[in-house]
Amino acid sequence: MSVTKTGGPGAVGAARPEPLPPGLMKMGVVLALGPILALLDTTIVNVGIDPVTRALHSSTAAVQWVATGYLLAISLTMPLSGWAVGRFGARRAWLSSVVLFVLGSALCGLAWSTGSLIAFRVVQGIGGGMIQPLGQAIMVQAAGPSRIGRVMGTLLLPVSLAPVLGPILGGLVLDHLDWRWMFLLNVPVGLLTVLLAARWLPVADRSGLPVPRLDVTGLVLLSPALTALVYGLATIGAGGAAGPVAVATGAVLLVAYGWHALRVGGREGRAPLIDLRLFARRGFAVATANGFLQGAVLYSSMFLVPLYYQQVEHTGAVAAGLLLAPQALGTAVTSLISGRIADRFAPRPLILIGIGCSLLGTLAFTQLGRGAGPADWLVVGSLALRGAGMGIVVIPGMAAVYSSVDKVQVPAAAGAVNVLNRLGGALGTAVLTLVLQEVQEGQPGSAGAAFGTTFWWVLALSALSIAPALLYPGTARKPA
Repeated sequence: MSVTKTGGPGAVGAARPEPLPPGLMKMGVVLALGPILALLDTTIVNVGIDPVTRALHSSTAAVQWVATGYLLAISLTMPLSGWAVGRFGARRAWLSSVVLFVLGSALCGLAWSTGSLIAFRVVQGIGGGMIQPLGQAIMVQAAGPSRIGRVMGTLLLPVSLAPVLGPILGGLVLDHLDWRWMFLLNVPVGLLTVLLAARWLPVADRSGLPVPRLDVTGLVLLSPALTALVYGLATIGAGGAAGPVAVATGAVLLVAYGWHALRVGGREGRAPLIDLRLFARRGFAVATANGFLQGAVLYSSMFLVPLYYQQVEHTGAVAAGLLLAPQALGTAVTSLISGRIADRFAPRPLILIGIGCSLLGTLAFTQLGRGAGPADWLVVGSLALRGAGMGIVVIPGMAAVYSSVDKVQVPAAAGAVNVLNRLGGALGTAVLTLVLQEVQEGQPGSAGAAFGTTFWWVLALSALSIAPALLYPGTARKPA
């Protein structure tokens, strides 16, 4: 089965796809373990902030940097993924990222103070930042255009369950073991991942390929820009000047990077960290815009739902995290199904169906705090429907991104996609946090209703994603 390039995504025929070879499935298992490690670590640590604060005799404001420092380190290194593949090879770069993540985990487990723990979390984040984009690049290049949807659907299945397993594991660790085991548990799983990767990931022949130079100017501009934006968006709701100043600084650096990237992008032997010329391709631009908005919707809702149950329903942290289980299960099921059909049909109808499910699944939450509020069964069903919609949207969107670029551009495309998704999540969470605070201040004593009002904004964010979705191709092209 082949792909006809049309300048837009989804240019695949509707013939029955060939089965995935066992070697490719083994690669998928290994490459899924890396993102699972990183996601589990993030969710476990979020549950354990309070015990770490007590154990290290620190303040909540200081210990919050254990989570924030990790996210900033990821933002700092993620743009390097495309260059790392060209310089070291995808296999070596991915293995190095996992090894650094495991080393950072071991050091976190040995931390003796808040400062040392924050520093080691930064090491962990530097390794974790490139695991997902590098893994995606390896799988897409190995799978080929006709199998992208099924491969990405298979990868997303276990990854989507990590936000559910994280709070459970975190609760068990904190109930029965020392907080240090939140990090030390990564070590044996990470070492197993490295051993399996060394055996199952093929060594690519790089003889004769040019070795790219590191875009130092781009690195100096882009990585601090993304770090400042993520930090500013994460802290802008706390008040004070730090958040707005960081956002403004990040925006200025981002504009400077755009000017630099467009200036050097066409020069022989030079390549920017993220090639902005990729966005001139309709398929890539449409898919990444949709991914940006979907990131805003996903991460903001994963923040709001547990927060509502903790602040209004007075649910414990672990139980609140488990309330996201229906959403994660919905995503897991539909991502596997949509992965099987995304390689055969045009993306537009699939993505519009997914957005419709997300919109319907959000409606119940707009009624929080109004009267008796939505029934428990309706909340569970709505979460499952929202997750199902996201699973339907993600796979065709990712297939559209990677089928719109040449094979050699896949690593750079993976870096751009993941950066924009993270930025979308940071922006969506920051905006909705500000909305929630403003509504709570304007409606004192009505916390539940404030959440209901904020979910109308979530609904609006979901509706915004319809605009780029309409630009996807609506019919599949026959294979060449």
